[in-house]
Amino acid sequence: MSSDKRIRVTLERSLSGRLKSHIACAHGLGLRKIRQTVEIDVNPSIMGMVNKINYLVKVEGV
Repeated sequence: MSSDKRIRVTLERSLSGRLKSHIACAHGLGLRKIRQTVEIDVNPSIMGMVNKINYLVKVEGV
């Protein structure tokens, strides 16, 4: 089951001046400040959000 897989996502770059949809994706993941890290369960919608802002974040498996 994919619900037991988790990833650690860290915001590495600023959200200032980004597209509104990219800022919304970061906020949807719970990322608001640079170097803030969240651990979230993996599912297709989360991975879509991470892929959309992949240039802003660092992703690690947990």
